[in-house]
Amino acid sequence: MNKKVFGWALLLAMFAGMGLFAQKKKSTKNTDLAKTEVNADVIQWISVEELEQKMKKEPRKVIFDFYTDWCGWCKVMDKKTFSNKELARYVNKHYYAVKFNAESKTPLTFMGKTYEYVPEYKSHRFAAELMSGRMSYPTTVIAGKNMAYVNPIPGFQRLDQMETLLKYFVSVEEPSQASWETHMREFKASWTPEPGTQ
Repeated sequence: MNKKVFGWALLLAMFAGMGLFAQKKKSTKNTDLAKTEVNADVIQWISVEELEQKMKKEPRKVIFDFYTDWCGWCKVMDKKTFSNKELARYVNKHYYAVKFNAESKTPLTFMGKTYEYVPEYKSHRFAAELMSGRMSYPTTVIAGKNMAYVNPIPGFQRLDQMETLLKYFVSVEEPSQASWETHMREFKASWTPEPGTQ
């Protein structure tokens, strides 16, 4: 009788152990899944190559941040403007975001055209084309779906200025002077700067 009870107890313990193992394994999977989840409070910057793939699946407007390694105002804009959680959530929802070093020496192909670094201009041809040849940093470029239009906006943009721009370009299919003037008259910025970034 004792051997039979011991056998059942051992069998129950094994099943219970397997249940705990399965439970533990399941929770580990959930933890791994959580690690791969995207943080919506941070802009999800992608490469130019990724942009082309994403545009084929789901056309969206694009925000490009053209910077250089030596540009102090680019770093300030990263810290004070692009780090804002409200801005990041808005960008992630409505735009594809591409951060591009305008002095990169790596060739790239985008929409069937190859772009390379141009030594005499000390910049990448991709940056020069999208910035309309006005090489100042930082420069934000907002492009329409499938690159239907390209609007370079040179200089440091404060949070309120960037909110105005991002919401304007989302609200129109094709930008115009008249729609921009109306937007500027009626728009009230609402995003709050992150603590310590003012």
